[in-house]
Amino acid sequence: MSGASSDLSPVIAASAHWLARAYPPAASDGPAHARAEHQARQAATVAAWLRYPTVIDAALVAIAGPGGSALLDWRAGSEPEDDFAADEGWRTWVDEVVVSWAACLLADPMLARRAVDAVVAAMPVPEGRPRPHARRGGEFRKLISPDDKDREATVLMRHPDLLEPVADMHRDDLYYLLGVEAKVA
Repeated sequence: MSGASSDLSPVIAASAHWLARAYPPAASDGPAHARAEHQARQAATVAAWLRYPTVIDAALVAIAGPGGSALLDWRAGSEPEDDFAADEGWRTWVDEVVVSWAACLLADPMLARRAVDAVVAAMPVPEGRPRPHARRGGEFRKLISPDDKDREATVLMRHPDLLEPVADMHRDDLYYLLGVEAKVA
């Protein structure tokens, strides 16, 4: 599992930042922004580790680049203003599939738990140490069991209807990967 690979750091950071900007917290204070960004980062981390499961996969995306946020910006209606385009270079590191999968995880707590379980199960365990237990939350606690303040900070970011245009882009692939039956509408 590429979880330990630093090659995915720019993809994870940019994808999480995109989510936090596209679905900002209702409160404009710093703690709310930090809580929202933290949850987006956990969702993007799980999604990136699922998308790029080996060190080689992570290295290849670091070389080739993830594709950028243009289609996501258009689907979510969060296209940057031309006046600020020079400050928007981070958008080139946004991975459309990672953001779509992260949106799925943020909108569906049971799917998030299943994804975290899959990531934890695939992590190499140092000899003589027990495997991390995803059910206790651990590293991804804010994603799988947010407290009231976390939920308050991510009302927009966790709202299934608002996330639908982005989550729907690659949801079927995530369901297939995790062995989840598609929900019939």
